[in-house]
Amino acid sequence: MNTHSDAISNSIDVQNVSVAAVSGTRPLYWSIRRELWENRFLYIGPLAVAGIFLLGFLISMVHLPSKVRGLTALGLEYHAAVAVPYDFIAGLMMLTTILVSLFYSADALHGERSDRSILFWKSLPVSDFTAVFAKAMVPLLVVPLICFVIAVATQWIMLVISSLVLLASGLSVSALWTRISFLHMSLMLLYHLLTAHALWPFPIYCWLLLVSGWARRAVFLWAALPLVAIAALEQIAFRTWYFAMTVGRHLIGDTPAVSYTPPTVFPTNPMTHMTPLPFLSSTGLWVGLALAAAFLAAAVRLRRQHGPV
Repeated sequence: MNTHSDAISNSIDVQNVSVAAVSGTRPLYWSIRRELWENRFLYIGPLAVAGIFLLGFLISMVHLPSKVRGLTALGLEYHAAVAVPYDFIAGLMMLTTILVSLFYSADALHGERSDRSILFWKSLPVSDFTAVFAKAMVPLLVVPLICFVIAVATQWIMLVISSLVLLASGLSVSALWTRISFLHMSLMLLYHLLTAHALWPFPIYCWLLLVSGWARRAVFLWAALPLVAIAALEQIAFRTWYFAMTVGRHLIGDTPAVSYTPPTVFPTNPMTHMTPLPFLSSTGLWVGLALAAAFLAAAVRLRRQHGPV
């Protein structure tokens, strides 16, 4: 009898733990869904960039058959002649990731204060920590994944279009499908987006979140003024630009996450290799993440104290 009672008790405890785990993650999940619903430019912007690029790519297909006929080898020369548009759309998505993340972070907390929707969201059983953490997840994870999916989908559409054009011209498509490593390009793009354009500039995005929760207007101006002042003070005192260069390197994604052979190739080039250990052991990454945590903690406190603008 006691054994049966203990079994029932253990089963109830397991169910309570699972329910608590689900209820603990559900507010975060729906908070992220809320950000996507309220900020549709997070996916409309990358889609617009991809659509404009595809239009230009379609026009350039007029020259593809003559370009392929003029090739003398099917190695690096083929990649240089045919794969450049695929690298270009990847680069556009990297730039789009930076811009979308910057604009979102600068408006994430300020927007709900200016339209007074913060009063409604604070009435829901969602903590300020969960709300701010969900906003931080957007530039850290959501935007890079959106841009990655759109970039890969665009590349496959480009591949199908290129194949149809080559077949219509009586040319073989085997080199297009075998000599260009689309799997490697996709993996490198995902890795580069998550490391160089998410984790590495994360302190900048969190700084913008913090200023967004404090400033009444002109968030970008208030966010840039302290950085410019520190850089100017360093230049006057030490005749160096170390602070400005550090911020710039974090913003553009200049990280030790990949190695280039030669050093001028694109991050998705077959000659590029992942170097996660130097990236994860770099001082700049962990100092930046520590600053990001401090900025987020301050942003949570500001959201708890501040109301509408």
